[in-house]
Amino acid sequence: MRKDKIIGRVKAINISSTKGVVKNPVKEGYFRIDHGLEGDAHAGNWHRQVSLLASESADKVRAAGLDIEDGKFAENITTEGIELYTLPVGTKLKIGESLQEVTQIGKECHTGCAIKQAVGECVMPKEGIFTKVIVSGLVKPGDGIEVL
Repeated sequence: MRKDKIIGRVKAINISSTKGVVKNPVKEGYFRIDHGLEGDAHAGNWHRQVSLLASESADKVRAAGLDIEDGKFAENITTEGIELYTLPVGTKLKIGESLQEVTQIGKECHTGCAIKQAVGECVMPKEGIFTKVIVSGLVKPGDGIEVL
């Protein structure tokens, strides 16, 4: 019997063809094993294939009066209902049809970051997470997120 359950949802899938810029929402994304989101600049065979940020984390910046849309922190997947930065490295997440493994919590923000310049403050360094794809699959807004 499976003990995992849906604890969050995909709010948006976001993509960009250039690194260090805000991402634009798409209707769906294909997350390929050992690669990440097809067509995204950050995809590749490394430990930060996919970036995720909870909408609740972005809400902290929105509360300061900034009008921030999904993808503006350069996250591939915007989530809701799950506190991502509390998940330990190694946690496996079933996201839509894909299976992903948490590889890193937060990141060092590089100087001259277009996101920080555009929005004033970036929450990715503290509350964003990164995953690698271990089972390929399609992911769409509204899909459930399960912690396995």
